[in-house]
Amino acid sequence: MSVDLNIRYGLNPAHSEVVEACSHVEPCQVLDMGCSNGRNALYLSQQGFNVTAVDNNPNAIAMLQQIVNEEGIANINAQVYDINNAQLTEDFGFIACTVTLMFLDPACVAAVIADMQAHTLPGGYNLIVCAMNTADYPCPMPFPFTFDEGELRDAYQGWELVKYNEDVGTMHNGARLKFATMLARKASQ
Repeated sequence: MSVDLNIRYGLNPAHSEVVEACSHVEPCQVLDMGCSNGRNALYLSQQGFNVTAVDNNPNAIAMLQQIVNEEGIANINAQVYDINNAQLTEDFGFIACTVTLMFLDPACVAAVIADMQAHTLPGGYNLIVCAMNTADYPCPMPFPFTFDEGELRDAYQGWELVKYNEDVGTMHNGARLKFATMLARKASQ
């Protein structure tokens, strides 16, 4: 049994949606967008994925790189990258973007999603979890960006929605808000 590196290094567990997505997605080239200090990247690497982990926080990337070096992990490539730029240069079988979009420049989110879609291989997957702000459940947090009802689903017309919901959830700090959660599969052709 492998050691849980998240516990060893005091990180939060991998996001539950990342763990669940691994029951649908075979190990492949994966992009962890907004990886922070690597909780999802470490989990995915232990599941056999080749991970590119990006974040615009150089300190978070340095922490992840230190873990990679100490553990001799060969399948994580950690890079400083501003997701707002929407300029991915590689294609991936799986792109995970959990609780990241809500911290981006709202004017860039549509381009970021289009860039994710363009850089997903045929038959590949996108996982997005993002805060929402709706009339029935106003977002209690001052995030720069939140989805409206149906907005994420509408952005993935033509993709197979393996999972989609807009449900109330709880953040690590205890705040309760609505999240759009989606695992979508790109057409094979």
